[in-house]
Amino acid sequence: MDKAVVTGGAGFIGSHLAEALAGEGYRVTIVDDLSGGKPENIAGLAANPAVEFVRGSVTDLPLLQQALRGARYCFHLAAIPSVPRSIADPLPSLEVNIGGTLNVLLAARDNGVARVVFASSSSVYGDTPTLPKREAMTPRPLSPYAITKLTGEHYCRVFNDTYHLPTVCLRYFNVFGPRQDPDSPYAAVIPRFVKSIREGKPPVIFGDGEQTRDFTFVKDVVRANRLAAKSDITGVINVSRGQGITINRLAETILGELGSDLRPEYRPARPGDIKDSLADISRARSIGYKPGDSFEASLRETLDWYRVGSRV
Repeated sequence: MDKAVVTGGAGFIGSHLAEALAGEGYRVTIVDDLSGGKPENIAGLAANPAVEFVRGSVTDLPLLQQALRGARYCFHLAAIPSVPRSIADPLPSLEVNIGGTLNVLLAARDNGVARVVFASSSSVYGDTPTLPKREAMTPRPLSPYAITKLTGEHYCRVFNDTYHLPTVCLRYFNVFGPRQDPDSPYAAVIPRFVKSIREGKPPVIFGDGEQTRDFTFVKDVVRANRLAAKSDITGVINVSRGQGITINRLAETILGELGSDLRPEYRPARPGDIKDSLADISRARSIGYKPGDSFEASLRETLDWYRVGSRV
């Protein structure tokens, strides 16, 4: 049984990835300090003897050296994943997202890990007007968070070229799905809309709502990680559906699915937010990636999860 380490494995995306890897027969070590992750996200893995949970931060290099011992793959998802939070308080994002990534790469190098898959972000593109976004474009990060992800990509490239540690960086585009936290003050747009609507409050849209986003279902992100680990590809890869939708249309769709007659409330655009986002996923397709269910079907699956147990 090969060993795979998932940093941030108790988080929204990481827990789905850890489940999939365990289901494939990997020995899985989850590293998470539970600052953003939740024990309930990995409760279904508690009885699996092949899954180990290590509570700790990626800022702790000795802990990582131990956790990555004997690992074949490392999936590095641990981060402070918020543009608004990084703008309000940039230093923690720097310490965790940059310092933690460097620690992961050092521990992977020292332990002979075969490949590191790094969770990057579409936010590195910033306000480049050209659509769709292609990996070769010059990044224009608009927030400290985006800078930390771009810096992580550069570190991955250096470790790939200098230390011969194969690395691949997946630029996620607006991931959504079950387990995405609706209660954080920095919650993503879909859980934030759902929470407001189910509380009888109008969904809040920042800006005019005509900005577009390329939403990616969490199951597609998991598939991309698994393919990237088993491929020979290195460098940067966009991960998305390759389909844009306006925030106004998103709000309308969720309101309809939840049977609500509320109307959105509009507020000024937020610093660091981009106007449009749409990915070219040709490079991802070259390793066998293709999006699964339609956006509408994936959204319904997500809404069903929120309904169960009155999660919002």
